[in-house]
Amino acid sequence: MSEPVGVILLNLGGPETLADVEPFLVNLFSDRTIIRLSPFPFLQKFIARRIAAKRAPKSREAYRLIGGGSPLARITGEQGRALQEALSVDGRFLVGMAMRYWPPYAAEALQLFARAGIDKVVALTLYPHYSRATTGSSLDALGEAVRASGGGFQVAEVRQWPEQSDYIECLARIIREGMLDFGAESVQLVYSAHSLPVKFIAEGDPYLDQIKQTIAAVEKLTGIPGRLCFQSRSGPVQWLSPSTPEMLKTLAGEGCKNILMVRSASS
Repeated sequence: MSEPVGVILLNLGGPETLADVEPFLVNLFSDRTIIRLSPFPFLQKFIARRIAAKRAPKSREAYRLIGGGSPLARITGEQGRALQEALSVDGRFLVGMAMRYWPPYAAEALQLFARAGIDKVVALTLYPHYSRATTGSSLDALGEAVRASGGGFQVAEVRQWPEQSDYIECLARIIREGMLDFGAESVQLVYSAHSLPVKFIAEGDPYLDQIKQTIAAVEKLTGIPGRLCFQSRSGPVQWLSPSTPEMLKTLAGEGCKNILMVRSASS
């Protein structure tokens, strides 16, 4: 019988209730991997609390509009159960999840594996495109949890999958179906990806290149050219551009009346 293997799904996490929003933001802004709020590490949490308190009201309203909390943990759990069922056809697998900024954290998944006698783990990112701000930070947190547990786990990493065939075919199908809604009218396809500070790319982060790889692979299947823009900027630093609002303004100036926007990536 094959040795059991644990699979840990890495994702961002999100507040499950409106009361969770501010502490979730504190956790997010406390991560020095994605943003250094001060040259002094001991000030990071203090500044993070101030930023979170300022942003929480607007964020709470956004979560209220989608039902009062983030569905990310629920959806990731559903994906995990489906993955475990599919993998168990060929072996013994146990799937857990590790959110970066809200429970369940990596330590909980490792405890699940330890109780099942599992010491071999595959860390599978749910971000198709690698960035140190997302998968990189999640892997750092997982490494810390492994060391805190005594280091008894062997971990293999799936760090990115920008050209994975099922993912590309899924995006292509979404685009083809979306185009049908416009009938014979002219449509501009727009890919909207989560933005990232330009500094990260200059320092070698592969995120932008991998997004372009995904788009090229999708266009090869569909034959439909698209334009790329970026959403969710935060803070005064220079971000990848054009932003989604800038792209919409440009297209309006070009006389474009029909747009199919596809969310292509989260950083």
